[in-house]
Amino acid sequence: MEHLVDELAEAGERWRQLGWPEPRIGLVAGSGLAVDLPLPSAGRQPLQRFLPWTASGVVGHSLEVELLLPDSPAPVAYLRGRLHSYQGYSAAQVVFPVRMLALLGMRTLLMTNAAGGLAEALHAGDLVLVSDHLNLTGLNPLRGEPPAHWGERFPDLTAAYAPRLRALLRRHADSLGIALAEGVYAGVAGPSYETPAEIRMFRTLGADVVGMSTVLEVIAAHHMGVSCACVSLVSNLGAGILSVPLDHAEVLEAGRGAAGRLRELFARVLVDPELVESGRAA
Repeated sequence: MEHLVDELAEAGERWRQLGWPEPRIGLVAGSGLAVDLPLPSAGRQPLQRFLPWTASGVVGHSLEVELLLPDSPAPVAYLRGRLHSYQGYSAAQVVFPVRMLALLGMRTLLMTNAAGGLAEALHAGDLVLVSDHLNLTGLNPLRGEPPAHWGERFPDLTAAYAPRLRALLRRHADSLGIALAEGVYAGVAGPSYETPAEIRMFRTLGADVVGMSTVLEVIAAHHMGVSCACVSLVSNLGAGILSVPLDHAEVLEAGRGAAGRLRELFARVLVDPELVESGRAA
């Protein structure tokens, strides 16, 4: 952890050397979901600029950081792509960008991901507001001894997906006529897709969607006092639900189909003054 603290401090210093203001809001894009937003931008930098090790992306993740500067309410750090544990990264490496932003001043984190649909009412192309998660990755970014000032040693995850943020997203989705289901996200390590038996197990456990990201970032961010929310795109239905093979190209295609709705939603949410007031309040 001592090395991690030093590496995060160095990453923050690289951010400040760019002359960028400290972000209050973060946005992380999932597979194929790094949509261009109609907000003023201070430019983009490779995520690699801030990392102490060599990182590589996967198809659909450009691994760039863009600083958005809306007139209100606050600067937004837009992570266009993310790291995944299935690439061989540790939990601490996966959440390094989120921790860097939290230490720079981020207090609100919005995320998107591509997920497999489990609930019978869901169809490919649906958007799902995550209400809770099942961490089935076998990993946790809080293992070890995080600095005490980061947060409580045993954080309560009851409101990991902040109710006020979820209400804000739903209100804007409704005003835009964007259908937004709600459900539980099962986070798995990947990279193989789930077997039909696993899909049945996830359903039994109460999951509505399943994917290979998000849960580690939420745990780390919530631990550091950041209010979190996530919208999942149902890019495909889980294995065994339909008699067709699963394919990552299908995930990216679904992302392109949802781009317009996500652009509308986040362009509206990111300029709402209530966003920075959300905190952890229920």
